[in-house]
Amino acid sequence: MKYIQVEIKLDQVHIEPVTGLLLTMGIDETAVEDPSDLAGILSKEHGYEWDYIDDGVLTSSGAAPKITFYLDEGEDERAASLARKIGAEFPETEITISTQDDSQWKDKWKEFFKPAHITEDLVVKPTWEEYRPKGREKVIEIDPGMAFGTGTHETTSLCLKLMEKYLRPKDHVLDVGCGSGILSVGAALLGAEKVLAIDIDPEAVKVSAENVKLNRCTDTVEVRQGNLIDGVDFKADITVANLMADLVMLLTGHMHKAMNQGGIYISSGILTEKEDEVTQVIKSCGFDIIETRKDGMWCAIAARTRF
Repeated sequence: MKYIQVEIKLDQVHIEPVTGLLLTMGIDETAVEDPSDLAGILSKEHGYEWDYIDDGVLTSSGAAPKITFYLDEGEDERAASLARKIGAEFPETEITISTQDDSQWKDKWKEFFKPAHITEDLVVKPTWEEYRPKGREKVIEIDPGMAFGTGTHETTSLCLKLMEKYLRPKDHVLDVGCGSGILSVGAALLGAEKVLAIDIDPEAVKVSAENVKLNRCTDTVEVRQGNLIDGVDFKADITVANLMADLVMLLTGHMHKAMNQGGIYISSGILTEKEDEVTQVIKSCGFDIIETRKDGMWCAIAARTRF
């Protein structure tokens, strides 16, 4: 699909008045990039947490602020008229109008998603690739859509490896924050009798349900939109939560209610620098740590319920 992109480079002091001018001209959806905001993010002065910031974000800190908005294909005259009016009122701005075609990049990432051995027995393959399993290999076919989880990220592969080690046939598994549903499908293929996949994001629920159906696991895996804090009518032998450190710490106190005695709690999405902090929270919530695995900057923690 083609569309028109209008990009306005300007001084930081002009961001608000230019945005206001655009509103008067019927442009109410804009993207504002102000590198000065990065300082507030890094200092966490706004009260929110982050675990990881891409290097590309850090290297953009010296760039000029800009406002970007989009128009439909064919609205070239409108784009030119808007640019003239903005330029007349704010002559120090730099305005660029270009035609973009998202067909050139929207599926580009698929070129790099190939069948991959994640554990000894589990292979993950995208729906658009061919792969024939060998020996006792089990293949997870996945289309992540807009949800997190292709299996190749360290946090996901760590969870799958720990599940392969600790999951026993007939176990009941709870997948908290199921994303693409890859861990739920993996649990089913590893022999789980029943799996409940939950996520607060409706898009993740939709994608997970599609992938469960694609892998013919609908008899084993149930997908729901929900929040563990609100409680679930499910008792798990294994609970897996591939989230991020702060969410793991927030939800760990609610895990016991959804787990059977002696159950295994697998958590990931944790930077190694936060391992000690997360470990202490898990211990304080009634779990004994039985194993921690690391891959690059990430770690996953396996713990057993303590009653």
